[in-house]
Amino acid sequence: MRAIKKISKFFLILIGILVLLFGIFALYVYNIADATPPKIDTASAQIKMTTPQLQDSNTYTIGDNWITKNKYGLYEMYISGKPYERGLIAGELSKNLIVDQEIAFTDQIKKMIPSPGYLKFLKYIIGFMNRDLSSHVTQEYQEEILGISKSASDRFDWIGTQYSRILNYHAAHDIGHAMQNLMLVGCTSFGAWSGKTADSSMIIGRNFDFWVGDEFAKNKIVEFVAPDSGYNFAYITWGGFIGVVSGMNDQGLTVTINAAPSQIPYNAATPVSLVAREILQYAKNIEQAIKIAHSRKMFVSESFLVGSAIDRKAVVIEKTPDTLDVFYPSDNNITCTNHYQGTELVKEEHNMEQMKNSASVYRQKRLLQLMDANYPLTPDKVANILRDQKGLNDADIGLGNEKAINQLIAHHSIIMMPDSLRFWVSTSPWQLGTYVCYDLKKVFAQKAKPHQGTVATETLNIAADTFLNTPEYNNYLYFRLVKNNTAFGKTYAFNPDSLMFSNPSYYDTYRILGDYYTRNKNKVKAEEMYTMALKKEMATEGERKAIQKKIEALKK
Repeated sequence: MRAIKKISKFFLILIGILVLLFGIFALYVYNIADATPPKIDTASAQIKMTTPQLQDSNTYTIGDNWITKNKYGLYEMYISGKPYERGLIAGELSKNLIVDQEIAFTDQIKKMIPSPGYLKFLKYIIGFMNRDLSSHVTQEYQEEILGISKSASDRFDWIGTQYSRILNYHAAHDIGHAMQNLMLVGCTSFGAWSGKTADSSMIIGRNFDFWVGDEFAKNKIVEFVAPDSGYNFAYITWGGFIGVVSGMNDQGLTVTINAAPSQIPYNAATPVSLVAREILQYAKNIEQAIKIAHSRKMFVSESFLVGSAIDRKAVVIEKTPDTLDVFYPSDNNITCTNHYQGTELVKEEHNMEQMKNSASVYRQKRLLQLMDANYPLTPDKVANILRDQKGLNDADIGLGNEKAINQLIAHHSIIMMPDSLRFWVSTSPWQLGTYVCYDLKKVFAQKAKPHQGTVATETLNIAADTFLNTPEYNNYLYFRLVKNNTAFGKTYAFNPDSLMFSNPSYYDTYRILGDYYTRNKNKVKAEEMYTMALKKEMATEGERKAIQKKIEALKK
């Protein structure tokens, strides 16, 4: 009896210690969930913050800085000055966009994770993962983010402080990409130069296939930045985001980022977009870009396609949390999807799995087919490649397939010509609208302000895709409506025959129909639909296995 009491006492003490340790850990996680902002002598900041002045129906200014919305739906913004001042001004000019972006982001997260309790739990877990984030972000970018955060809404304080939220959103791409190994991000980029372009100058094309809901992609900003240090540059962004995913500087250096196979990060490091931002702001050639990439420890693995007018070529910098490799092309062209190509990382285990199981290799093969068929490349031909919806050998693989160059989810698409400092930005929907042309040299040389609502060189615009005028496009919109409204276990009434007709060559049409018939207890019809899905061009091996499991479950 005495022995039992001793054992019971021991276990009670052990449980007490575990509860205490858990409590200490929970308190620690709670306390570090909010980042500490940098210390700034705001009194010495060379800025007298005023309310933005309305210049015309669409343009607001603060000093030489301005924002406007053009007739194509793109916002254009010009920001100059020191870091904290840049942030303050950008925040003040784009305040409504920052709030709208945060609403779009949090609304989509709530759709994906409807449980308030689990959301709160994730908040602290992500806070723990990002606990040392500030120490991996340069003082300059901390100050700029702090300035922008002054314009963030207080309605999201349940997530964290204004500064903490805006800082952490810069790591959202990294954490999301790692936690699903993430096909929220399945980008495609490529380049050509010398004899493979019409005038021998370099041309870069890219689709940024990052989807966090349609509202998130609604308000795109073409931002021109004249910093107090480094080079002037332009990039495509959204409210509250200073990181770079696609951009070009006035030295003719371009940067685009593509997700690569990763593991879940357990320690904070520099967000990928801020590494790309540093390259764009401080590198004038490939050597300097590699040096900057090498100097930063990153959360996750990423590929940076860097083009250089000075070097007259492009390379892919492949970086993991532990390794850096550079892929140099053997010809006057380069491609990048979502796997490594350099000798250092190509045979790495996660990369081999990615190449075998994902859509990346297939999409790259299709990209090479299209490039070969379109040499010498021009901006118009590059736009056609970026809009291509077919599979290998022009196979019909359905609309929205991840194996296609155009997956019909792009946040934006961009074409860049580093030699002439011109670039083209797509307009909604996805990359199907007009590609609007901008001349970086002209904008910065003249400190141009909008003329008739834009600084674009409209005479060089690329026309919208004629696909927008077809019945197939309207059918796809119906398919998307059903898909988005049946995602995450939601119930939505639709006509099964109409859905099948809307996108008949796409495997996911039949996966949705199989789920529909499963919910309605029609096992025979469900199995028929799942079997049809398996006969179509599946995007990933993971999706194939998931459907096979659904069929097995029906037979039990």
